[in-house]
Amino acid sequence: MRTSIKLTLFFDGVFWVGVFERTYKGKYEASRFVFGSEPKDYEVYNFILKNFYNIKFTISIPDEEIKEKKINPKRMQREIRKQIENREIGTKAQIAIKLQHEENKTKIKKAKREKKEEEKERRFLLKMEKRKLKHKGH
Repeated sequence: MRTSIKLTLFFDGVFWVGVFERTYKGKYEASRFVFGSEPKDYEVYNFILKNFYNIKFTISIPDEEIKEKKINPKRMQREIRKQIENREIGTKAQIAIKLQHEENKTKIKKAKREKKEEEKERRFLLKMEKRKLKHKGH
């Protein structure tokens, strides 16, 4: 069983972004953090030391163990070309982050719907209370 943690820093056009990838007990998880301006090495190191345990990783997805074997260089070039052409799928980290985003979106929708129903019920009860008060006097 292999455990690994990887940090990839890249510039996405506006901000510097760090993608943490973690493989633990056969499960793959990822997290994204926006650094803003270009971070120095010591800033990244301090961030990892102070905030790593507070990072929210995505839900775990199974990680397929890839057995290391020699690949013919021409075959490797073909596979790289295929991966570059097929960019809409994304990396495992992007897929995991997208899954987490979708999950958060459904949670927010559910909470909004429940809040709306509670407000509707509260207004209905208030309306019925007012009706009762009007009828009491007559």
